[in-house]
Amino acid sequence: MSTNPLLKGSLQTIILKLLEDNHQMYGYEITQKVKEVSEGEIMLTEGALYPALHKLEADGFLETFTQVVDNRVRKYYRLTEQGGKEVTSKMNEAQAFIEQLQTLLNLKPTTK
Repeated sequence: MSTNPLLKGSLQTIILKLLEDNHQMYGYEITQKVKEVSEGEIMLTEGALYPALHKLEADGFLETFTQVVDNRVRKYYRLTEQGGKEVTSKMNEAQAFIEQLQTLLNLKPTTK
């Protein structure tokens, strides 16, 4: 994962949102999507990603299934119904936190 410690607390939210947007993904695909969307600024390592995925699964937010692709077994993750509700909750929390942080630090949102 990127050396930015702020990302650690956001990892579950990032994973849940990606799965909401993409229906189902496998681990490597998640790491590549994060890298692509962040333009290389955020690099998820397997050591950060898989424990987060396993925790989300244990909490009932994800379900898994396997599929053979190019003679290799690939483990896919997708949201459960409870996971879909958790995405909404986590996104609301993130939005509120970002707004509070901007206010506290007198930051103005930047546009690209």
